[in-house]
Amino acid sequence: MSFYKTAIALAVPVMLQTLVQNLVSLIDNFMVAGLGDVKMSGVNVTNQIMFVLFVAYNTLAMASGMFMSQFNGAKNPDGMRHTFRFKILSTALLSAVATTVCALFPSVLIGGLLQGNSAREAIIGEGTKYLGIILFTFFPMGIAMSIGSAFREIGKVRPPLVISVIATLINTFLNWVLIYGNLGAPRLEVQGAAYATLAARTAEALMFIAYMAWTKPDFYVRLRALLKVNVRIAAGILRKSGIIFLTEMTWAGTETVMTAVFNGRGGAEVVSGMSAGWAIANIFFLAFGAVHTSTGVIVGGTLGRNELDLARTQARWLRTGSIFLGLAVAAVEATSVLLIPIVFGNLSIDAQTVTTHFLWVISFYMPTWTFINAQFATARSGGDAIMGAWVDVTVNLAVLIPLLFLLARLTAFDPITLFALVKTTDFLKVAVAAWQLRKERWVRNLAAAHAEGGEQA
Repeated sequence: MSFYKTAIALAVPVMLQTLVQNLVSLIDNFMVAGLGDVKMSGVNVTNQIMFVLFVAYNTLAMASGMFMSQFNGAKNPDGMRHTFRFKILSTALLSAVATTVCALFPSVLIGGLLQGNSAREAIIGEGTKYLGIILFTFFPMGIAMSIGSAFREIGKVRPPLVISVIATLINTFLNWVLIYGNLGAPRLEVQGAAYATLAARTAEALMFIAYMAWTKPDFYVRLRALLKVNVRIAAGILRKSGIIFLTEMTWAGTETVMTAVFNGRGGAEVVSGMSAGWAIANIFFLAFGAVHTSTGVIVGGTLGRNELDLARTQARWLRTGSIFLGLAVAAVEATSVLLIPIVFGNLSIDAQTVTTHFLWVISFYMPTWTFINAQFATARSGGDAIMGAWVDVTVNLAVLIPLLFLLARLTAFDPITLFALVKTTDFLKVAVAAWQLRKERWVRNLAAAHAEGGEQA
């Protein structure tokens, strides 16, 4: 029980931060929903593109996070600083690429997710307005995620929570002002939502930079020293991040393909209804971040101290606890459908029905998804990136995608039924992950392996 108290002490601030961050999405959806199905669909199809970018940022954070947690456990601040440099530089490069692509091909990106949708052109028009502004959030979002994840990986989980709360309040207030033109401001509708998010993201990044410069944690690096990268450590992170990137982007790509197929089975009510469902469900996905942070800090730190047997025991306890966490979250989530008429009452009745059924399906899968996240977190705490490739790349590409297209071609199932059926492949993922974990590639002290040598550039 003392172990679980430690895990909960780490998990609760992370869950609260995730809750606050996802409330931003819910509030955005609530306010934009008042503009109707088409405008809400435009914002949320664009947010599907943002989802892919967010996964990419998170992948870079996870890959370097394995090293940050273990260097922290080994009391190696030099290794922590080199790891932080990798975080910042890699997310900056990713932000530059994403901004360029979204600026040059907005209609192509949005239209690709709406093949067969009866309201396609109207939704593209609203989405391009939103994307043209929201792309400027990419750089501050990358900076905030890099610094915030670094704090969490060394066990300092409260500062990111406070900063996220402040950013959320900024976003909510500016949404109210700019979407509907309150306090004498112009009524900007979907563009107002984008400007509010841009202001909040920029403020969040500046607060993280200021807090880091003030507290000077062990990973702190001055701007002029940012390019002094340790080649050995950077190469180790790149080897791990390449496989994790393939794994995570395969998963994100699969989710995007599924969304595109679902969007083609109806009109704006399908897009807005499923988007509203995700907005509510994302609040409950806070369990995933809690599992990853607790496992990374506790198990990663134990591995960094070279206490391998204890790490095995801790990882097993955390995986067991994740099942009970998933069941508790699922029970609450199933009742959240009562919020739909209140939060999304401006959507059509058809859209609200889609949202209700979608949430029930997601609730059913929550315990499984929480356990899978615990399996992934266990592997990544010790640098095992291969397990993720076995689970996501093989199952998604060899089973889920073929099953999706087969059902879409041979049946007239509605999007929710399709989603429920193709997600049965997650039970196969659990089995594959368990098989891979038994190989114990993750039981490894990364800090010791990268403590010596390496040239600087």
